[in-house]
Amino acid sequence: MTKARIRMLLAATVIGLGASVAHAENPMVGGAAMYEDKNIVENAVNSKDHTTLVAAVQAAGLVDTLSGAGPFTVFAPTNEAFAALPAGTVDTLLKPENKDQLTKVLTCHVVAAEAMSSAVAKMIADDGGEHDVTTVGGCVLKAKEDMGKITLTDETGGVATVTIADVKQSNGVIHVIDKVLLPKS
Repeated sequence: MTKARIRMLLAATVIGLGASVAHAENPMVGGAAMYEDKNIVENAVNSKDHTTLVAAVQAAGLVDTLSGAGPFTVFAPTNEAFAALPAGTVDTLLKPENKDQLTKVLTCHVVAAEAMSSAVAKMIADDGGEHDVTTVGGCVLKAKEDMGKITLTDETGGVATVTIADVKQSNGVIHVIDKVLLPKS
């Protein structure tokens, strides 16, 4: 083999290795691209599946907080998750006089750290199958793994499943969930 051929094979191998370690793109959420260089709020407003969550964050006055430096992990319920609450619940929570209650519900979906699903799965395994997750709102969620999916049990016994994990943001990560997590009364 000639030196030129060896150099060419070596260059092809290095290029190939570089391609294999390229960073995976964020998944689409609600039909919208999610950009790692945008913050949680900047990305969430583009998801057609999270319009209720965005309205709730605005009504609770949490836009500036979730646009801040973080890092945050947000378990983001879909519109369908909010719609599954008892009739009138969302409308009641969005009223100005219920801002404190709305804030409590929303902050039970936020952790003051960046927790990728692999880290959460490791904590679950290290803790024997269940890991307590304390949220910004003071709620304690029980994280478990069920058939390869992470689930979160809230303080009322409701169980949410992470349907889209590891949506990286400039100030943390979003995990889309299929139920609204509720604090104990």
